Amino acid sequence: MNNLPKNTVAVRVNGSLMDLRKDTPENAEAVTFDDPEGREVYRHSTSHIMAHAVSDLFPGAKLAIGPATNDGFYYDFDINHPFTPEDLQKIEKRMAQIIKAANPFKRKEISRQEAIRLFEEKEEIYKVELLKEIEDNPVTIYEEGGFVDFCRGPHLPHTGKVKAFKLLSIAGAYWRGNEKNKMLQRIYGTAFADKESLREYLNFLEEVKRRDHRRIGKELDLFSINDETGAGLVLWHPKGALIRRIIEDFWRTEHENAEYQILYTPHMAKLDLWKRSGHWNFYRENMYSPIKVEEQDFEVKPMNCPFHIMIYKSQMRSYRDLPIRYCELGTVYRFERSGVLHGLLRVRGFTQDDAHIFCRPEQIQDEILKVLDFTLFILKTFGFKEYDIYLSTRPEKYVGDLKHWEAATNALKSSLENKELPYQEDPGEGVFYGPKIDIKVKDSLGRAWQCSTIQVDFNLPEQFDIRYQGDDGARHRPIMIHRALMGSLERFFGMLIEHHAGAFPVWLSPVQVRIMTIAERHEQYAKDIRGALKSRGIRVDSDTDNEKIGYKVRAAALQKIPYLLTVGDKEMDGQTVNVRRRGGENLGEMTLEAFAWMIDKDIAERC
Repeated sequence: MNNLPKNTVAVRVNGSLMDLRKDTPENAEAVTFDDPEGREVYRHSTSHIMAHAVSDLFPGAKLAIGPATNDGFYYDFDINHPFTPEDLQKIEKRMAQIIKAANPFKRKEISRQEAIRLFEEKEEIYKVELLKEIEDNPVTIYEEGGFVDFCRGPHLPHTGKVKAFKLLSIAGAYWRGNEKNKMLQRIYGTAFADKESLREYLNFLEEVKRRDHRRIGKELDLFSINDETGAGLVLWHPKGALIRRIIEDFWRTEHENAEYQILYTPHMAKLDLWKRSGHWNFYRENMYSPIKVEEQDFEVKPMNCPFHIMIYKSQMRSYRDLPIRYCELGTVYRFERSGVLHGLLRVRGFTQDDAHIFCRPEQIQDEILKVLDFTLFILKTFGFKEYDIYLSTRPEKYVGDLKHWEAATNALKSSLENKELPYQEDPGEGVFYGPKIDIKVKDSLGRAWQCSTIQVDFNLPEQFDIRYQGDDGARHRPIMIHRALMGSLERFFGMLIEHHAGAFPVWLSPVQVRIMTIAERHEQYAKDIRGALKSRGIRVDSDTDNEKIGYKVRAAALQKIPYLLTVGDKEMDGQTVNVRRRGGENLGEMTLEAFAWMIDKDIAERC
């Protein structure tokens, strides 16, 4: 065997990933935990160890699947006993014993029929179901310490290679993700190459919990979602609605400055419109059942594009009119299974900051460049300065001419290169009508969120037969660009909450200033200050309760208010305010005019 590093978890031979064995070929390349494939091998092996531990502790538990994930692993079990946090501790203890034993992972190839018989004898119904569906023959099984599992591998050389792991949570999961199947129990875990990395990751998870937009949304009274109204449908509370209005006002102003025309369109349309656009054929699984209205089928809209096309088509356009840039904060409805709904990040009704640009072929490059600039400006304004960019190309199911697809893809690619924006190609991830640029923003924890998208579409102009009259007097087909800068207001708001941990920049904070009185005699002075600040458009409230100032400061801190003004005898006599900034920084005493100038500057600079 090669003199491979001690931290080798698998090897790559002629491009293929293989187990690390004594007879590993001399040309084998080491794969370690630092490699994405190495992490997958490491964590997938740990999931097998967890399944071994569960089988030992809970005889009769049926095993389903146990893959590695981006950050760890999980395994699904069919067991009558509901897992508890105490059970996780027992499973961890048994896993530690299996790891200490350093059991070799032994790979064996057997015929598919032999594997079916083996797992039928073990009454592993889910393994049998999977085996009966695959065409592989022979198949591979792995054994360690008497525990056998069906898996393609590769795996670690032995269980002792696992140095640090932690079981994290328990959840329900339908077998094969189908709600008609049995609900299984899923145990999530993670594993790292050393204890320090595991500790850092667990600290990261604690910070993620602290920033969870669902918890903060409730604490700050921003929004709610409840079963009585309907899962995946957001109720915006006054403070959340105020922030949304500020975002919308900013959005409208900037779009008008960029020469977009703002539209409003219905929430539903005749089903025939969605059939013509192609959504009914390519997107039906995400659409709701049609509604019968006077013997005609109507459909709540999953997209805004057909409406914008119909507005374009309402009259003949001249080449002089183009580009035409339509935009809309359009609320759409998409069917999402209950198991994937997640606060504001995955909902059933949401408002897209949507736009469609109709342009001549020679204008397409310039329009994409403008959209890229506009997108990055919007993201930066809200505090997102890091992002990953992906160029998504033609999927398996698509419509339109291949020549058009190639031209659209090249236009997007050359625009990115013109702006010197680094990007990765994402093969096959375009939408059915065209290729696209996806921008995933990174938040303050380094997590990537799908946000902005720019899509070139040759198909819908053809489907709806839209045209413009050229300078030659003939009628020509325009190009259509779909784009969203924030994606959806709901998801973007959830991202903002977690990015800022609820401590919104001053310009977005629903309450920008709170005035706190020392005693009852200071109430009128506080009222005068409040009126003066409100007259300047500053959002301000006051706390005049008969409580100690320390209590009032703590209460305001929980509401993450940017500025706290304390007024007592000294301030009232000197016609000043004592200013404290969010986070505890005491700026001291200053005149109201000086404070107002300071906060006006924050708002103007969108700090």
